[in-house]
Amino acid sequence: MGDRLGRRGITLVYGGASVGLMGITADAALAAGGKVIGVIPESLFSKEVAHHGLTKLHRVHSMHERKTLMYDLSDGFIALPGGLGTLEEIFEVVTWAQLGLHQKPCGFLNVDGYFDPLLGFIERMVERRFLKEKHRALVRVAGTVDGLLKAFEAFHAPKLDKWIVPGET
Repeated sequence: MGDRLGRRGITLVYGGASVGLMGITADAALAAGGKVIGVIPESLFSKEVAHHGLTKLHRVHSMHERKTLMYDLSDGFIALPGGLGTLEEIFEVVTWAQLGLHQKPCGFLNVDGYFDPLLGFIERMVERRFLKEKHRALVRVAGTVDGLLKAFEAFHAPKLDKWIVPGET
């Protein structure tokens, strides 16, 4: 992911840590000549996990401030395989898209089927009518970086009417 973003001139915006999968992704983007912007809360910066080799590193006070700034700086959102924080962040921005608060693409890089059970659950939400198909379609999924970036390039935000009750205008 980092290599492809860097080679395409797409700036990576992420949580600003030097560790884990995202630290590796940031390093790859930088190595490919890309720009990388990190946003890290003071509580993590002080634990010395901040990546000090980034194009820009923002220190913020809280996780809420972090997510807000990352959202503002981003043109789209991609979930790589990860844990609870990954899911919390991607579902927040997908929910915002569903509510019409933004028209930025959101997606999962489904490496080796990592997200298959979760995607199956989303399909169950549609089947059980807890989620409209057009809202499910807000989520792009691909098993390769190039496939997901291509899906993002082709993304056109649908006109949403989440709060319109049938029969009302």
